[in-house]
Amino acid sequence: MKIRKALKNTRFEKIRLSFNSEFTVQTLINVLTIIVGSFLFAIGVNSFMIAGNLGEGGFIGLSIILFYAYGIPTALSNLIMNFLILIVGFKFLGRRAMLYTIFTIPMTSLSLWVTESWHIQTDEILINTVFGGLFIGMGIGLIIRIGSTTAGTTILAKMANKFLDVNVSYALLFFDLIVITIGLTVMSLEQVLLTVIALYIATKVMDFIIEGMNPKKAVTIISRDPDLLANLINTKIHRGVTILDGHGYYSKEEKDILFVVINKSQLNRLKRLIKANDDQAFVVVHDVNSVLGNYLI
Repeated sequence: MKIRKALKNTRFEKIRLSFNSEFTVQTLINVLTIIVGSFLFAIGVNSFMIAGNLGEGGFIGLSIILFYAYGIPTALSNLIMNFLILIVGFKFLGRRAMLYTIFTIPMTSLSLWVTESWHIQTDEILINTVFGGLFIGMGIGLIIRIGSTTAGTTILAKMANKFLDVNVSYALLFFDLIVITIGLTVMSLEQVLLTVIALYIATKVMDFIIEGMNPKKAVTIISRDPDLLANLINTKIHRGVTILDGHGYYSKEEKDILFVVINKSQLNRLKRLIKANDDQAFVVVHDVNSVLGNYLI
């Protein structure tokens, strides 16, 4: 019995050590990702946006405005404002996000300080606009992808969602537009409009980084011949299909509803397949933020 118990304890110890090792490695990867993301973000801000006398949304946008108006370093104002909002709204972040955010805030400010003199001067302002948005989007995308935040308007948006029942995305857009509007006090209308373009580019790049290189689509199909379509999806597109039971409210007719998750690149092929075999099929396409588990079979 003692030998068996010792072996059992040894087995559990190995599992525990393996788990702790894996957790430590993943944490290290996340920390390195935050460092890289912060550095890319700072390059976008200093080397392109400020070098082109452009602005930005969020708290970094306010920091840029303060820099233009009073010469206050963006690294300092960004650090102070983000930590103040984090103190006020820390309870709106989960424990993991809060811990990573506490590291992200000084890291982004440090990167802003290191790259403060890294200005890329060009005769074409669109270069600053495009690449500023590109680098900022990559930086923030990497930070958000591992579960951290840059504090700032992210926390304000979550507070607006809780107390005013406003969608987080709309709240973020609202706060960004306020900051960009304030930018008119230190920038021309042309510079502000270019800032909006950079903000759009940054948002698209950020979404691409967060969702991955091959985002998914969920498709719901109501067909007169669900078995045929399910078989074709399975054999032609090589995706598994889930069949749900349903019935029409008006007709009370029992219906089989097909549900399938596919790669975005396969969506047009699926649409053509459905149209060729049942042009009366009712099809709804949903955006999918993430997929867990095996959806291929």
